[in-house]
Amino acid sequence: MLFRFVLPLVWTLLTSSAHALTVSPLVAGGTLYTVATIHLRRDTLQLHWLNPTTRAPYGSFDQLRTRLKKEGAELLFATNSGIYAPGLRPLGLHVEQGRTLVPVNPARSGGNFALLPNGVFWVQGQQAGVQETGAYRRSGRQPTFATQSGPLLVQQGRLHPAFNSNGTSFKLRSGVGVCRDGQVRFVVSAGPVNFHTFAVLFRDTLRCPDALYLDGSISAYATADRSTQLAEFAGIWSVTRRR
Repeated sequence: MLFRFVLPLVWTLLTSSAHALTVSPLVAGGTLYTVATIHLRRDTLQLHWLNPTTRAPYGSFDQLRTRLKKEGAELLFATNSGIYAPGLRPLGLHVEQGRTLVPVNPARSGGNFALLPNGVFWVQGQQAGVQETGAYRRSGRQPTFATQSGPLLVQQGRLHPAFNSNGTSFKLRSGVGVCRDGQVRFVVSAGPVNFHTFAVLFRDTLRCPDALYLDGSISAYATADRSTQLAEFAGIWSVTRRR
């Protein structure tokens, strides 16, 4: 695949000793992507769904940003989590601060979520992983944060068996990968791509042997000074720093 990094255009680059987050553009195969790279040893990655005051879903980056500001934290990066059901409820597993708010969904039919194998992205201290849902359940893992979505884009270096380079379903897509350097990378495409192209980006360009699809056309991201959000969604991943 032909690709190049667009070095002059780094939208966010935190170079302080406390943070290592980068949010940068990447052009691959003629498509523009936004890639957020998180270093769990230096960055604070968390998952949010319900506002603790209202018990209603945040729904938007701005609502979350406002809440975090009240708590003395600044939102550096955010993106939507996995696929959700009506009422802005995560369709699959959702774990916050070690509490399971939505259990694992064993669905075997119905849309991209159930295009098996699907999987779980989890964070536990300074470690993170993407696992096939069954393997995750068998592991007995108790993560601090986790989300379930589907399909798996890449599993131990192998693309999802249903993907085809000639696939005709082209949509804006977002996903997350845990890469060979141990870093977590969230990716949001600026234009429509098929699953095969998106998965190959994670495997071959970003060197992520495990990656999970998060969502499609509504996917968005925010930094400290910009947001691409156009629709509400349920879970939100954030990277923050104390003010």
